[in-house]
Amino acid sequence: MITPAFDLSQDPDYLTICIRVPYTRTSEFDLFIDGADFKFYAKPYFLRLSLPGRIVEDGTEKATFDIDKGVFTLKAPKETRGEHFGGLQMLTSLLAPKGSRSAKLLVEDMSAETGSETTGDGEEEEDEEEFDWQLEQEVYTDRSEEKLGTMQKYGFANQRSGVFGRLQEELSDVIDVKNPEETLASERRRARLEAEALAFSSDHYLADLFEDDEINRLVKFTPWWSKLSPSTEQKGESAVSFSDEEKEQLRKFTNRSFLLDKTSRCQAWLSLLDILLAYSYEVRSAEGEHNVESPWTIRKLSGTLCWLETYSCLRDVLVSFGRRVLCYPLYRHFALVALSVCDTAKILQSGKACVLKCLLDIHKVFRENDPAYILNDLYITDYCIWIQRVSSKKMLELASMLQHTLLQKKDLELELDELESAARIVVEEEEQASTESSSSDSSSESEESEAEEQGCSDSKQGGGETCKDSPSEPSSSPSSPIPVLSSIALSPSVNRKAGVESSDSQGHRQLIQDLGRQMTEEMRISADSCSFGAGEMLFADE
Repeated sequence: MITPAFDLSQDPDYLTICIRVPYTRTSEFDLFIDGADFKFYAKPYFLRLSLPGRIVEDGTEKATFDIDKGVFTLKAPKETRGEHFGGLQMLTSLLAPKGSRSAKLLVEDMSAETGSETTGDGEEEEDEEEFDWQLEQEVYTDRSEEKLGTMQKYGFANQRSGVFGRLQEELSDVIDVKNPEETLASERRRARLEAEALAFSSDHYLADLFEDDEINRLVKFTPWWSKLSPSTEQKGESAVSFSDEEKEQLRKFTNRSFLLDKTSRCQAWLSLLDILLAYSYEVRSAEGEHNVESPWTIRKLSGTLCWLETYSCLRDVLVSFGRRVLCYPLYRHFALVALSVCDTAKILQSGKACVLKCLLDIHKVFRENDPAYILNDLYITDYCIWIQRVSSKKMLELASMLQHTLLQKKDLELELDELESAARIVVEEEEQASTESSSSDSSSESEESEAEEQGCSDSKQGGGETCKDSPSEPSSSPSSPIPVLSSIALSPSVNRKAGVESSDSQGHRQLIQDLGRQMTEEMRISADSCSFGAGEMLFADE
């Protein structure tokens, strides 16, 4: 049998179920309604749903079939008019779990023993005692190999093992742990911290700190979850819509329950937070458009996905994420760490539907990347199923704790404050040196200008013209002798061009020629550097 595509909606009095069943006969429809249990059969399609509320057959129900679109629509009345059915978007949780051939339950979920029960909205209500997200309940210690078995646990809520033993070729492209099957959790954490310390680049960090044009652009970006408005139907849940592709993926998931103890539930929540932080950063850094680097960015910034990390408190998650943001991606700025934390808190506050949409987006990113799809099997698929049944109250508690947890630069243990202080001192010294150099240059120029003005004033007193107004005239000031010597060196040619034929000046010309040749040899002054007007003025004075 084929599970058809379906969708649900509601108004105060009716529940509408739309089922897509192309290429079937209208005469073969079978319906069964029994409170919260709904069954539909139209060969070769079969659908069974566990509804979050009860519906009845009272004669007001209405069924239609659109032959062109192949869509069967049932509008069934609610048993309690005006009741709101929660979780209609959680399509996976609505699919009834697969039954057993035995009437005896092989595993019985006892609320008295497991501390959880299912509410009318399809949520698995956990124990109501205060859950401490901030402080560790007990110090983590590695158990003996006899208790752990031959392989270490990882994956969603530490439920998997032996996976990477069959995937040695893809191992290095997905995670950074060399031998996950035999590496203890404490050893994985120590190796992660050492790798982060080696990867941290002070030059890259300071470049993003002082040249922050790109960072400022990312800070101003508004992600899609910031635009969500609270739903008018249910307080505490935002109006999140799923695309047809996302709905199809939800229908493909196999619905199942997860029997987790208190420790496993805590680790599942903290790892979910770690993954959402990495996703929030990736969306902001890519400005909402995924690219070829998106799978790498998400898994690299998440210690859960990259190092199979298991966290024991909320602060450990934030410190790990902050360190990895400043060590690996293109943009490494502490402001992006703080914004990612705020974005993740907003996602959690927006309800299960918003978190599920983020997880489905991550699932798609990994699904389209080889071999990152392995992380879907280990974590994301189980999270997409599990999140549909968790308590919304726990999600809001986690969001509140996240907002009230202060993360400072010193918590990352990368000596950021000392590095920034040293860099600012260097910048101030360079600016001061540049200022002093500019002041010195200005003083030198002022002194030269005063000297030139003094020389011109002396020339005026001797009956000459002002130097500024006659740039072609030779200066009689002893401070600039080269133009005068150049004019003397060129005086014979200038004299011929000027047409001076007086016999009284022949002796003067010979003397000047000899003097010119002597000065040219000693100072190697090119004859081309002189001006015709200078030589002409000199002989006119003679």
